[in-house]
Formats: sequence, C-alpha cells, structure tokens
Amino acid sequence: MTNGELKSRVESVLKNEIAPALLLDGNGIEVLDVSDGIAQVRLTGVCAGCPATIMTVITSLEDALRKRVPEIEVLEAVG
Repeated sequence: MTNGELKSRVESVLKNEIAPALLLDGNGIEVLDVSDGIAQVRLTGVCAGCPATIMTVITSLEDALRKRVPEIEVLEAVG
C-alpha cells in the first residue's frame, strides 16, 4: 500500500468513524501526512489550542485508529 493510499484510508476512518464524535464538541481533525507508520494530523476547533486536551484527544484517537488501520503506529498532532 502506498503512502497516498494509506493516507486516504486514514482520512476515511477518521472522517466516517472517529471524527463525528469530535464534531459534537465543536472540534475537527485534518490529516496532513502519513508515512513510515506515522499519521500527522491537525486538530481544529475549540480544543486546538489546549495542550492537555490535545494529548487526551490524540491518545484516544490513536488507540481507535490503530485498531482500524494497523499500519499506523503513531498519531502525531502538528500545530
């Protein structure tokens, strides 16, 4: 699977299965890059500027994403 295909798969899983819960709280997530088992994302919305919230959200998202896309080892928040 190419990086582009993996990025599309990550985007699809986040958009359709994980992100709807974020949207309920006024937040969103954007996939910036996927390579070497690392998915780089940007959180948007009300929690985007709070480091503690970002870590909590990323940890939860990472667990959920790794269950659905095992090729992803790390979910990294990028400012």
